[in-house]
Amino acid sequence: MRFNRMLLSTALVVVALVLQVSVLSRLQLPGAVPDLMLLVVLGLAMVYGHMAGAFIGFGAGLLADLAPPADHAAGRYALVLCVIGYLAGLVRPENGQPLRSATGPMAVVVVAAVGSTLLYAMVGALVGDTAARHVGLTSLLLTAVVYDLLLAPFTVPLIMWLARRSDNDPLADSQSSHGTDVAAGWLASGTGLRIGGPRGGLRLKAAKTRAARAGRIKGVKRL
Repeated sequence: MRFNRMLLSTALVVVALVLQVSVLSRLQLPGAVPDLMLLVVLGLAMVYGHMAGAFIGFGAGLLADLAPPADHAAGRYALVLCVIGYLAGLVRPENGQPLRSATGPMAVVVVAAVGSTLLYAMVGALVGDTAARHVGLTSLLLTAVVYDLLLAPFTVPLIMWLARRSDNDPLADSQSSHGTDVAAGWLASGTGLRIGGPRGGLRLKAAKTRAARAGRIKGVKRL
């Protein structure tokens, strides 16, 4: 991953974790908790691709596993977000062009909310955590989808815009185009040095031609 991608991803994940623990988890909403960490992973994965999405999801999930109050086994949410980040990154177009409609990202949010809840409950059942059974899996699924859909329009477009912005480097582009122009000039002239523009070159050539003709005329007269 590029350094600017790593820096932006780390900053967004840390901010989302702080808001998740200090604000969203204290709202005491019925059912699930709005999952800001999931939305951050989705937004970054849909811009950076599936491999970066898997790495970002694993790191974000591991931070969430270790952040207090940690009431589950470490690595459980890391596995969930790693899988979700990888799958969400597959939605990214092959040519790298941004998604032109909001229907696709919203559908990804719905599928990710359902998939992450089910996968989290399945991993919990494997390690002996039966908390989802007492709360009700159906209630968790419905509330997770509703909360994430309500939060997504305010977060996912901004995250995707920041991710695309971090990939665009105008200075590097200008330097690259300048280097291409210089290289083309070297290939055209052989030296990289130019005397004036195209008109200046024509004038210089015409002056040399006139001087040569004058020399020949003078030579004829001297004969």
